[in-house]
Amino acid sequence: MPRWTIQILGELWGGSTRFNDIKRGLPGISPTLLTKRLKEMQVNGLLERVEDKATGSIDYLRTDKAAELDTVLADLAKWAQRHIKAEIALEDRNADLLMWNVRRQIDLDELPSKQSVIRFNFSDATSPASTYWLITKPGETVELCASDPGFDVDLYVETEVAVMTGFYLGRSSFARAVENGSFFMSGDQRLIKTFRRWLKFSMHSHTDGIVQVEDAAL
Repeated sequence: MPRWTIQILGELWGGSTRFNDIKRGLPGISPTLLTKRLKEMQVNGLLERVEDKATGSIDYLRTDKAAELDTVLADLAKWAQRHIKAEIALEDRNADLLMWNVRRQIDLDELPSKQSVIRFNFSDATSPASTYWLITKPGETVELCASDPGFDVDLYVETEVAVMTGFYLGRSSFARAVENGSFFMSGDQRLIKTFRRWLKFSMHSHTDGIVQVEDAAL
């Protein structure tokens, strides 16, 4: 398969259907190349381009042919968890990419039945932004902001991209990060105490034989 095809399929698998959402999940690909790959995948029967005539919005949906690759994608992810060194997996300090994936893992049923605003600040981010706000409301899509939305913050999180990526991927211990202060939370005690319930870690974080971070600080 041409370069980026597998990654695009992974974004579609993760729920992204709009061009800008797919692009945000794949910061290394140019808009021109993404457009080219989407057209190629459509020709090859891997996706369907669906346009809403009323709004002009366009969604890219996986076909049954593409869905047959789900087990392949899952096996590749598990292989990476078992065989790629944790330090390599965690070397990317792009907070935007991390938070884009994290927003998909919020379990609204485990949050208070009101709006909640969670602010994350990353001291080692290499992305244009280092501070992000997650805004959750019952029954609505989680909103991710890289600029202050102007709401009162319910929970503050101070950490590093490497630390949060580590435990999100199952490469290191969340409990240890909290204990040693490398992942610090302040604010609403209910949100703090239920953090592991409302934020679900990566679906591959429990892969058998996953390679752990050697540095105990993570």
